[in-house]
Amino acid sequence: MGFAYSLKTDEDEVLAANRAFFQALESLDLAKMEAIWWHEDWVQSLHPGWDLIVGWEEVRESWANIFRSTLRMRVAISHPLVHVVGDAAWVVCRQELTYTSEEGFTTAIVDVVNIFVRRHDEWRMALHHAAPQPAEPTSDTVQ
Repeated sequence: MGFAYSLKTDEDEVLAANRAFFQALESLDLAKMEAIWWHEDWVQSLHPGWDLIVGWEEVRESWANIFRSTLRMRVAISHPLVHVVGDAAWVVCRQELTYTSEEGFTTAIVDVVNIFVRRHDEWRMALHHAAPQPAEPTSDTVQ
């Protein structure tokens, strides 16, 4: 009689950290967002339309500002691809984001790269880069 169990791979752990990031984003919970990042001066975030943000304090403040101005958020990710090299890993995925603010609601398709670093057997985020997909070209010419 054998025992069947599975050990989590590095890829599984990184994908779990990536899911935790998107859950924190969707919940608009700053404490959850803080828990998945390294609190270091070398972490970075690039939100769509923003300048590069460097350092944990500035990154944290960017999430606090986003969460304060957002009433509700829905996030769906697709096609996550993970790659691990030693104690660094990245996940590339597509994010469909719908959020509600006082101005109304917005839906966007965003390509995301999240980089994670492992320290003391724990994967945490080091960089988040989100780039909006260009809008579909529109034309009022009938072909």
